[in-house]
Amino acid sequence: MSVLNQTHDESRRLNGERNASPASDPTRAAGNGTVTLEALPGEIGGSMALAASVSSALEALWANKLRSVLTMLGIIIGVSAVIVMIALGEGASASVQQRLARLGTNLLTVFPGSGNVGGVRLGGGSLPSLKPQDAVAILRQVPGVETVSPNLEAGNIQVVANGQNWNTTVQGDYPTIFRLQDWQIAKGAAFNQNDETSGALVCDIGQTVAQNLFGNSNPVGQRILVRNVSLEVKGVLAPKGSNGFRNQDDIILMPFSTAQVRLFGQSHVNNIYVQVTHASQIATVETNIATLLRQRHDLFGSQPNDFRIFNNNQIVQTVQATTTTLTFLLAGVAAVSLVVGGIGIMNIMLVSVTERTREIGIRMAIGARGGAILSQFLIEALLMSVLGGIVGIVLGLGAADGLSRLAGWQTIVSPTALLLSFGFAATVGIFFGYYPARKAAQLNPIEALRYE
Repeated sequence: MSVLNQTHDESRRLNGERNASPASDPTRAAGNGTVTLEALPGEIGGSMALAASVSSALEALWANKLRSVLTMLGIIIGVSAVIVMIALGEGASASVQQRLARLGTNLLTVFPGSGNVGGVRLGGGSLPSLKPQDAVAILRQVPGVETVSPNLEAGNIQVVANGQNWNTTVQGDYPTIFRLQDWQIAKGAAFNQNDETSGALVCDIGQTVAQNLFGNSNPVGQRILVRNVSLEVKGVLAPKGSNGFRNQDDIILMPFSTAQVRLFGQSHVNNIYVQVTHASQIATVETNIATLLRQRHDLFGSQPNDFRIFNNNQIVQTVQATTTTLTFLLAGVAAVSLVVGGIGIMNIMLVSVTERTREIGIRMAIGARGGAILSQFLIEALLMSVLGGIVGIVLGLGAADGLSRLAGWQTIVSPTALLLSFGFAATVGIFFGYYPARKAAQLNPIEALRYE
């Protein structure tokens, strides 16, 4: 007779004894969540054995509901914390990238160098070395340049309109500045190339300027006095907010030719904005711009540059790397609670093995193999971690949404974060559940039957 037939016969014999005298059945009399012997893993094969193991594990968890919930609590908190921390990190990264994108993408900014007066070197930008013609030459002679704009800028300029006054920043640029710095128009229109060519007395104002000068009325078509020059408000810029350095909405933009002739009266520029066609070309374009400007400024040999070039993408990359590191750091800290939850699972499973020692001995006596015992306890630990992971995901999604709605923090929950946290929870259950399961599988049947 095969082992399987022997097992079935022995199982039928025990069932007959149980029906004759229910009180004598040790697994029923224990009343502590032990699993009945009608379907013992290892006594049947294939998917039925797995189903029996899952059913037995669920019965054991249900018999000790409070203990199971408290054990899963560490997994629930850990998964929720991982999801919330990653969502906060991703949201912060996206928010910073959005703000940096408003400064312009694939953007190089050429600044004047530092001047030298009486042997004393002045600060950066003090040397009037850049001309509008340099911007035109860069656009025409450097491959990979999409567009440029020379820039004239002055802060703390008092402007007057509608019986109100305000101190703001005034900037004169080519119409390409709207593309270079990602300016959008909320009302009216942006000044165009015809305005630039004719030196039209028009401007576009930021939201802060519009609010302080015109309140709730529409500024478009009204006039604003800038350094005794009357300008017509052609449009209102869409809000950008702060970029960490200043309020980007506190600004007035006007055609470069208008600013140069009517307001600033100077032949040099504060800086030159250069947009590169592709990010992969930035390093090459930067080198070629430096070569061109040295030629135009008659700089040879070891003579230092009278300009400096700033790569905006370097800030973006640095911030991206920093926020990514912080996201992983937050997730790592939150994952510690998952490890603590796993230790809790191991502890409870060891207690469960001790409580069910006699049950294990009976199963081994009627033919259950060590692998079947191990699989049942391992599945029980896995179920606790998986169920805790599911509840943790639901709570984590709710917490992330609550932070976004109530606290105003930007949160982004990615499918990767969900899979990562759930997979980690399942791995913790298997890892910390293996030792108790292995201990149960290695019990001596005779000693287990004698255990009281």
